[in-house]
Amino acid sequence: MTGGMRLCRMTKERKMEYTMKKIIVTMIILCAARAFCQTVRREPSIGYAYPAGGQKGTVVQVTVGGQYLQGVSGAHVSGEGVSASGVKYIPILNSLQRQELQKRLREIREKRMQAARGGRQAVPPARDEMKKEGQDVRKGPEVAAMEEKPVKLPEHPLLVNLENLTQYELTQVSDIFLPYRRLQIKRSIQEMVILDVMIEEDAKPGRREFRLKTPNGLTNPVFFHVGTDTEFAESEPDDTGEIKTEACSLPAVFNGQIMPGDVDRFRFSASKGQNIVIEAQARQIVPYMADAVPGWFQAVLLLRNPDGGEAAYADDYRSSPDPVIFFTVPQDGEYTLEIRDSIFRGREDFVYRVYAGERPFVSHIFPLGGMAGRKTAVALSGENLPVKTMHLDTSPGNEIVRRAVLSDGSVYSNTFFYAVDDLPESAEKEPNDYPDRGQAVSLPQTLNGRISRQGDTDIFRLECTAGYELEAEVYARRLGSPVDSMLRLTDDKGKVLAWNDDYEDLSSGLNTHHADSFLSYRVTAGGTYYLHVSDVQGHGGDDYSYRLRMGPLYPDFALRANPSTINLRAGCSTPVKIHLLRKKGFSGSVELSLVGETHGVSLDGGLIPAGRDIVYITLTAPEKIPVSTFSLQMEGRSEINGRETVRTVVAADEMMQAFAYFHLVPAEDMTASILRSGYRFPRMLMRSRETVRIPSGGSTSVEVDVQSRMEYESFTLQLKDPPEGISIGGVKSSRENISFFLRADGNKAKKGLEENLLVEVFSNVPFGKPDEKGIKPRRRMSLGFMPVIHAEVI
Repeated sequence: MTGGMRLCRMTKERKMEYTMKKIIVTMIILCAARAFCQTVRREPSIGYAYPAGGQKGTVVQVTVGGQYLQGVSGAHVSGEGVSASGVKYIPILNSLQRQELQKRLREIREKRMQAARGGRQAVPPARDEMKKEGQDVRKGPEVAAMEEKPVKLPEHPLLVNLENLTQYELTQVSDIFLPYRRLQIKRSIQEMVILDVMIEEDAKPGRREFRLKTPNGLTNPVFFHVGTDTEFAESEPDDTGEIKTEACSLPAVFNGQIMPGDVDRFRFSASKGQNIVIEAQARQIVPYMADAVPGWFQAVLLLRNPDGGEAAYADDYRSSPDPVIFFTVPQDGEYTLEIRDSIFRGREDFVYRVYAGERPFVSHIFPLGGMAGRKTAVALSGENLPVKTMHLDTSPGNEIVRRAVLSDGSVYSNTFFYAVDDLPESAEKEPNDYPDRGQAVSLPQTLNGRISRQGDTDIFRLECTAGYELEAEVYARRLGSPVDSMLRLTDDKGKVLAWNDDYEDLSSGLNTHHADSFLSYRVTAGGTYYLHVSDVQGHGGDDYSYRLRMGPLYPDFALRANPSTINLRAGCSTPVKIHLLRKKGFSGSVELSLVGETHGVSLDGGLIPAGRDIVYITLTAPEKIPVSTFSLQMEGRSEINGRETVRTVVAADEMMQAFAYFHLVPAEDMTASILRSGYRFPRMLMRSRETVRIPSGGSTSVEVDVQSRMEYESFTLQLKDPPEGISIGGVKSSRENISFFLRADGNKAKKGLEENLLVEVFSNVPFGKPDEKGIKPRRRMSLGFMPVIHAEVI
């Protein structure tokens, strides 16, 4: 009986396994069919630039890894004083080049092994004779004869002079150019570009955005830093771990890439009593990696003293994964700095910069911000600070969270963050640990406070009337403070009415632990209430600062435009995805508009309907190109509680973290480039830009004028990410006109639905070589997008 039951169970398990295999195969076939039907968009992109910066007054050879970079012609760097020249494209090696490279590497290794043996033969004479004749020892003479034609390798610095490379460099060549040898393969960085970046002597230090110029437009940005200190590139040790280069003097910046299992070492001289700050930038350079866990290069720093023992170690700094070491030199000597990945991963985009020296480092400021338009001075704390106070830029109209750097004109500190608000400001006063000692606060107010010791709780006494909608929000972790806040609202009897630990702020794209708190509460009875602020983990200290915003609930929003680089074709429309990040219950509509110099670019679909979080707009470039590259500015307006609220649209790129999570990472500029429209891209103009009203259960006709220099057989249309129940049909086209119907399913598309509809146009165009009759085969190709259609179901 038992054996029979086991057989039955095994049979069921096998049936289930067979069924699951069928399902998986079916899904793969369906996905492949769907992918085949869709248009492949080959947008140029880059994943890293190495080195990720350079010193003022120098020329740096930079290697960029990316995808679809053929025809690259130059670079666009934000700001002034940085330019690029000598651009070379390095494609992926073909099969013959890989074989040639393998052959050369094998010959170099055999020569070195033979030299190490004192000239003794490493292989039998018969094999030597075959090598003299230029034949591959693993192949027959016929195959070897066919491959006598020399194969040229790309002009990459590592491939130009293979014979003079170190053993480590030869291994690096294998890791980069022979993909099957690598532990991690990332196609999006397999193509390479090498160029010279010239940094003028008067270039302003700091972070820049670096993009490549290609025939299909600009790439996404990566960061490039302009520094003031001497820069050094990694010089790898040999197999014994000894560093062959001489020790450098500080201050210095160390640049490198971590490959699989790699440990980079740098040696420097230091004197007793020096207060050295060693700051690594790794995640700051490449914020998110789609195919790596935890989603970035997790750098580890280890400092060794002159006798080789461990002097200091760091694998993070507060909530930042980029480590910082603070070190007071105990004795004169040569110290060794090691950097690696925490679990010994590595790849070309594991790029780092390490700042080392008696550099100013701001660990915290107080207060953590100021009121918009009001002159605000803050106290500075940290290492090697030339001053103890500085004034913040509190000019109105910018983002709430801002960046700052302490500088005396020649020396620059790390970057730190602060907030600018529009409420009156005051400071927290101790003792306020118990309700009977709670600090009285008039609303609205922004409190600047500290969790001054372990277990500390700051309590604020509020007088609220019935019906008052109270909000309270902490800004701490978003400003670099170690506080992991907790908010609790209690009544005068100690009953907890509302509480919050973590509140997700989607506009904070670089935060993965949203540790700041927010709560709202509608007061039912007038009286005294108490707001408690504490650290969840019970920590505290002088650097545990926070800003607490209290007042009536005021819904708000933020805007992000994706992507940050917009490549426009002259006379054509290009879609841009707008993310409306609703805060504190905001549910209204937002009107978008371009501001400042537009260079002839126009916007369609500028209304984000109530209740919608993501919409498409289109930007249409002029037919004549006034300039090729420029910055665009956009803002959104909405009326909230009877007051007009204006927010800047921040350019951002959507990045994936660790296979699953998506983040909108802000860029410094919304950078646009205008390309010539080309032969195959027609200009499409809507006959009416009014809102298209579609009857529920019915349809509405739309007319589009087409201006093209190319004869098309027909057009097919496709809606991109349409709302449920909205479809397109009845397409009729000629060379000068397209007409179609927009339909609304009465059961799925309800009355009142508003949406920006994005229509992509396709046609079958000639492609490839003609056949024996002189007829070229045709391929379905996207001709671009119509200006976005704002539609409403009535």
